[in-house]
Amino acid sequence: MKRSSDIDRLLISRIRSGDSDAWNDLIKRYEGRLLAFVDSRLSNRSASEDIVQEAFVGFLNSLPNYDGRRSLESYLFSICAYKLTDHLRREGRRPAIPLSAGRDSSGQWQLTGDARPASSIARSVERKRIEEDALIEALVEQVQKWQARNDWDKLKCIELLIVRGFANKEVATLLSLTEQQVANFKFDFLSRLRTLIKRQGLSQEVFPELYEE
Repeated sequence: MKRSSDIDRLLISRIRSGDSDAWNDLIKRYEGRLLAFVDSRLSNRSASEDIVQEAFVGFLNSLPNYDGRRSLESYLFSICAYKLTDHLRREGRRPAIPLSAGRDSSGQWQLTGDARPASSIARSVERKRIEEDALIEALVEQVQKWQARNDWDKLKCIELLIVRGFANKEVATLLSLTEQQVANFKFDFLSRLRTLIKRQGLSQEVFPELYEE
């Protein structure tokens, strides 16, 4: 039996070679999981379908730059998470930090049925607590470093992006920065969070995408 990663690599190879059936096979393989993830956060099936469709289009557009060493599932969920964040921002709702976009990162991204066993719910609650504690610790450490260095532009930039949910262009205008500077601050911030969380020595099951080769 082929491993999931082998199946994904074959799918990507077929898509890149122009196999029209391969694209349909990719959608059949991942559409349900992505819809379950978005549905669990929106409760609006029409909007969820639009977001998932945008995620697949985003993947197709980024295919020339896709690194096959990265998990295809993780990559698709990352794109979908960003599309969902954009949707929530447009609705005026606070987006989550798009640090972890793997299938199991919240314990609820992939729904397996109408009822979940008590043990599954308990594990989800415990994992969520561990994730939140790890994220808080990393955030506090990074904010303290910025404060010590008087990096107020970075701190204000991330507050507007993450806490207020502003778009890069809005933040650039408010802080008299270029959009590229804002994008760089955002990338550096997320990269630093990943590094700080990884240094905490958590089980790889908590944030598996941080350990992908």
